[in-house]
Amino acid sequence: MRAEKQFLLDEVKQQIEQHPSFVIMKYAGLKANAISDFRREIADLGGDVEMVRKTILVKAAQAAGIELDIGTLPGHIGIVFAGKDAIQATKAVFKLSESSEKAVEVLGGNFEGQFYGGEDVEKLSKLPDIDTMRAQLLSSFEAPMAQTLAVMDSLLSSIVYCLDNKSKQNESAQ
Repeated sequence: MRAEKQFLLDEVKQQIEQHPSFVIMKYAGLKANAISDFRREIADLGGDVEMVRKTILVKAAQAAGIELDIGTLPGHIGIVFAGKDAIQATKAVFKLSESSEKAVEVLGGNFEGQFYGGEDVEKLSKLPDIDTMRAQLLSSFEAPMAQTLAVMDSLLSSIVYCLDNKSKQNESAQ
């Protein structure tokens, strides 16, 4: 293998090891401005976008312990390395796909040591972000307590209203 190819292979392998979550996409006909904006968006999420040759990607993935079949990678291939939030990165990929009239197709992705197909990655991208999921979890913990408090408050309020009405009746009877 030539030194340049070995350098690319080592670089992609290092990226795969550094970012355990990534999305593999096929692209065709993307405009320069769209890909530049996409790269900037992924960089803001702490990730990176690489356009790589299929053979380099397959060899780098194998060196990192991930099995990829070159036959399942048609066309030009890009790999989106997720940064802090893998779900946000996948959402960005699907947003690019929709805004570019399907010039991008997700072929698969690796999340937490598990490789998923394109359809599964799409399902993952529809999940809420981590802050929303935390808020939903906390609200499910808080709801029974809030309902119990509301019942207790209504009971106490009804006693106060009854006593107030009774005192008004006694005042009007005198």
